Amino acid sequence: MQIPGNWLNQPVMFPIGDNLRRRRFGINFMFTRGCQNGGQSDSDVEGPMPEPPVRHILIVVENLPVPLDRRVWLEATTLVRAGYQVSIISPTGQGWVAPFERREGVDIYRYPAAPETGGGAVSYAREYASAIWHWFRLARRIWRQNPFQAIHGCNPPDLICLLAMWYRRKGVLYVFDQHDVCPELFVAKFGKQGVGYHVMRKCELLSYRAASVVISPNESFREIAMTRGGKCHDDIFVVRSAPNLTDFTPGPGSQRYRREGETLLGYVGVIGQQEGMDLLLSAAHHLVTSGTRDIHFLIIGFGPSLPDMKRQVDDLGLTGYFTFTGALYGRALVDALNTIDVGLAPDPCNAMNDISSMNKVVEYMALGKPVVQLDLTEGRRTAETASLYAASNDPIRFADCIKQLIDDPSLRAAMGKTGRERVVNALAWSSSEPHLLAAYTRLCDKRLR
Repeated sequence: MQIPGNWLNQPVMFPIGDNLRRRRFGINFMFTRGCQNGGQSDSDVEGPMPEPPVRHILIVVENLPVPLDRRVWLEATTLVRAGYQVSIISPTGQGWVAPFERREGVDIYRYPAAPETGGGAVSYAREYASAIWHWFRLARRIWRQNPFQAIHGCNPPDLICLLAMWYRRKGVLYVFDQHDVCPELFVAKFGKQGVGYHVMRKCELLSYRAASVVISPNESFREIAMTRGGKCHDDIFVVRSAPNLTDFTPGPGSQRYRREGETLLGYVGVIGQQEGMDLLLSAAHHLVTSGTRDIHFLIIGFGPSLPDMKRQVDDLGLTGYFTFTGALYGRALVDALNTIDVGLAPDPCNAMNDISSMNKVVEYMALGKPVVQLDLTEGRRTAETASLYAASNDPIRFADCIKQLIDDPSLRAAMGKTGRERVVNALAWSSSEPHLLAAYTRLCDKRLR
């Protein structure tokens, strides 16, 4: 939102609904012409009018480059359409290497991403130290060009609050957008608690305390924000990660991935140690060795475990059953997902995954694809009857669920239809947008106090 120099005589765009605009801004600050203040018109008021409480938002993300991080990109573009100015600090990666780019009204400032390493404590410390330095460097540059009133931090890591605490002395408020619960993520990565786990708990608590508003991706995270974080329920808003249905539309897909007579099983997402790729390979091996050979696996994505997964496919003699596309974006991604018959989510049940909402599950559903996943609390809440669930992190049961859908095309079609309807009616980004804007209405209220 651009505030003109003589803005009292100009129309002003507000980031909330019309009725709230008048009640919270028109009466309190007389932003609209002709509003009254003790019987006086705006022509009787002397002196300059205050600026809107929040007009420029700085979003900071470390885990993925923007706009590759689809959740962050949808949030940013939604806020721009609502009248805010939005700047983003993100790492480079996966082809997004320009240090500055303006897309759809969003200013994106990128810093060099740390190279992928073994994932030990030392490599994470180096990565985060480099990221923090770049956050402060770029935030200072952005501030000098156009001061921001809010920092919107997207974890992991739970260290963006350090930047927010530095700018709090300038009146900047913090929105904690909790993509992951980092203590549980630490355990999922390293298989133990230890010192690192307790450090993660301290950082998480610091983020909660620094935040004026918390954005949670589901009800499980919201509960943690209230219990472990001590946040008031009025300051927590559930904004689910969801596809934009203008982009995710069912269609014929790209037939170059399909072989006649085969059921195409698809996976999209990060290929890492905690995503359950070993479980997927075990299920594939069981299916093939038990006689189910009219199948093919389409693996879409990138990640540190991709080379290991390819080697394991070769070692198991499954090379002819797998196609690895690497990262796909935009129309290429949707075309590939439209081609598959069944969407796979092999994320194992652990403290982290059980309370996490998987983007890939909603994306499969948006395109009318039935899902097979492990039996996770938030997985069931998301997919309901659009998915089959394998218990106990058992790759044989996972394979059995796949086999059930291979053998029953009518069940696949019914589940796909149910999933698509659920996304359209409850889970699409259009259902999350009002909650995001409500979070910023709450932030504006807090800044007015």
